[in-house]
Amino acid sequence: MAHNDFGGLHDDLRLTDASLRRRALLRLALGAGAMHLLGCSKDPAGLDDEGTPGNGSCSTIPSETAGPYPGDGSNGPNVLGQSGVVRSDIRSSFAGLSGTAVGIPLVVTLTLVSQSNGCAPLPGRAIYLWHCDRAGLYSLYSAGATSQNYLRGVQQTNAQGEVTFTTIFPGCYAGRWPHMHFEVYQSLATATSAGNKIATSQLAIPKAACDAVYATTGYASSLTNLSQVSLASDNVFADGASLQLATMGGNVVNGFTAALQVSI
Repeated sequence: MAHNDFGGLHDDLRLTDASLRRRALLRLALGAGAMHLLGCSKDPAGLDDEGTPGNGSCSTIPSETAGPYPGDGSNGPNVLGQSGVVRSDIRSSFAGLSGTAVGIPLVVTLTLVSQSNGCAPLPGRAIYLWHCDRAGLYSLYSAGATSQNYLRGVQQTNAQGEVTFTTIFPGCYAGRWPHMHFEVYQSLATATSAGNKIATSQLAIPKAACDAVYATTGYASSLTNLSQVSLASDNVFADGASLQLATMGGNVVNGFTAALQVSI
């Protein structure tokens, strides 16, 4: 099924253009070596040389556009104030809507840490996660999914700064690399509209996992769309995705896991 983006790619290009230029200029000015010194003694996943969490410094995750389908009140509907939006399993619609998104199971864990405080965990914050369904459609916006609000949810970070969402592997629609959107809020109490967010970014899904999933039933259009895009050509990730590329686990039989450290 083709993705009906209602001008979404144009909006993504317009909103991210300034960000891309700023980040490209920063890399040119500092060079790869200087960026490493600034960015850290840890790898992009926030782990020390032995692969375990530790004190140090970490690079702030790039700020990205929320895109044209945020559902946070900044462009049409707002699910953030609706009863039931705070949840870990985001596969079904809520707040009086019915319907469940189908696809290969995916468990996503985001770990929120403080860039200015040695990558210390940030408990008590709220993270809003959303993404397209298997057919590349966004609930509330895309034709065929306007009566749904699935694949959207909010959670509060635990003592380790973590939130975990149970969802499905998103499809790949024309013009974009497979991804998920998220916003960070100071607390659950403030996670009610886009005006209160303190960070916005996107998670990129590695190609190997996409190749495996898109070869299964129901993802045929994604397989075609993926062959026509790359991280290097994507309008969001083209300037570098190392801080946004998830660490994957699992398989198509048992489902996948995705983990990403989010430094703000």
